[in-house]
Amino acid sequence: MTPVSLYWRIFGLNAVVLGAATALLLWAPVTVSVPVLLTEAVILVGGLAVMLVANAALLRVGLAPLGRLTRLMTTVDLLRPGQRLPVQGRGEVADLISAFNAMLERLEGERASSSARALLAQESERRRIAQELHDEVGQSMTAILLALKQAADDASEPLRGELQLVQEITRESLDEVRRLVRRLRPGVLDDLGLVSALTSLTGEFAAHSGLRVSRSFDSDLPELDHETELVLYRVTQESLTNAARHAEARRVDVSLRRAGDTVVLDVSDDGRGIGPAPEGAGMRGMRERALLIGAELDVVPAARSGTRVRLTLPGRGEEP
Repeated sequence: MTPVSLYWRIFGLNAVVLGAATALLLWAPVTVSVPVLLTEAVILVGGLAVMLVANAALLRVGLAPLGRLTRLMTTVDLLRPGQRLPVQGRGEVADLISAFNAMLERLEGERASSSARALLAQESERRRIAQELHDEVGQSMTAILLALKQAADDASEPLRGELQLVQEITRESLDEVRRLVRRLRPGVLDDLGLVSALTSLTGEFAAHSGLRVSRSFDSDLPELDHETELVLYRVTQESLTNAARHAEARRVDVSLRRAGDTVVLDVSDDGRGIGPAPEGAGMRGMRERALLIGAELDVVPAARSGTRVRLTLPGRGEEP
């Protein structure tokens, strides 16, 4: 059976209402006097109101799916996949909703692929910059430190004190370069694994931010691939950075635990919480990384105050 188009359905609804009104005027014992009597005017206005209400109700039922489609089109976010409209019935509206759902499916896949390429390129560039900082800037500053030490040993006061001061400033700058290298390329993640990398990250964060950091890592975590471990590391890194820069927090709790066949990363702070402002580049970057491994990222208010970032891996966290 060929489905009836939206045009003919609306036309049919109006035809039914107008036909019923015409039949009522033809066969009902109702006449219109000249001049019009009050009772006749009340009957005509009442009939018109009934026709308009019936027509409006029928059109609202017929066009309701288009309203839902419009609302979804204005609020859909490709970084929150899975938003779909149910397809009910047949006809043009159902075909339109099906086509829109298929378009969302395709766009989410393309967004995930493009985000994966962009993030892999970003990590490659970070490794290159970290390598150059380590090999060129780091070695040059190390040579400068050795030269300053030699000059300070051979110099007399007060020049020796000034050279030692310059030597200390250079040493602090070298330490900062090394911290940048570790942020750009977490070598401990490759060498010692995820738990050691997160332990090092949280320890260094606490030392330089002044915040209290509590960490809890399960000992029976499943084996994860390098891409997943890198996403967990980067999400933790970005969450700690947000807590220090924007949340005005005093304490941060970091946990990584196993929940059945999934792994859950939880970073909570006691700061001022998330406001009505739109998400920034850092938060959207975390969502893109979560999509890269098919994980679910939730950013919600913490139990008492502050913000809670939770990353839940899919069921791939099973033992091999």
